Amino acid sequence: AQEEGNARGESKRIGELTEEEQAQVVALKERDREVRAHEAAHAAAGAGIAGRPSFTFEVGPDGQRYAVAGEVSIDTSAVDGDPEATIRKLQQVVRAALAPAEPSGQDRAVAAQAQAQMNQARAEAAAERREEQQAGANSETDSGEEISGRILSLVA
Repeated sequence: AQEEGNARGESKRIGELTEEEQAQVVALKERDREVRAHEAAHAAAGAGIAGRPSFTFEVGPDGQRYAVAGEVSIDTSAVDGDPEATIRKLQQVVRAALAPAEPSGQDRAVAAQAQAQMNQARAEAAAERREEQQAGANSETDSGEEISGRILSLVA
């Protein structure tokens, strides 16, 4: 009757469990702690760009639910028109992905993807700086009027 009750989700007291079931509960409790700590690390490091942790649960022989897997969504999109802000955001993505004591393969893949996006944003930022420098150099040599206007604004 105990097994039937457990199948319906009713709790068994720890003393009512077999040794094997007790060992399973201990393992599930440990896994639950690991999963929650892992996902909490992602969420904390990704504050502002990461969602709340979500978990997959397993019901133990004691009728309790234990987190056995989890995930945190994170926004890896670029900041439109601002490669420097994109770089800062992606640095946070990398920190969040690698925040747990033992990052998973998926965590490392997210960090690598963010690094690649960061390299692209750095190239865009460098191109923008070159364009700005070139535009500034062109406008200084176009006419003496514009140069003297700049000097006046600097002095004022």
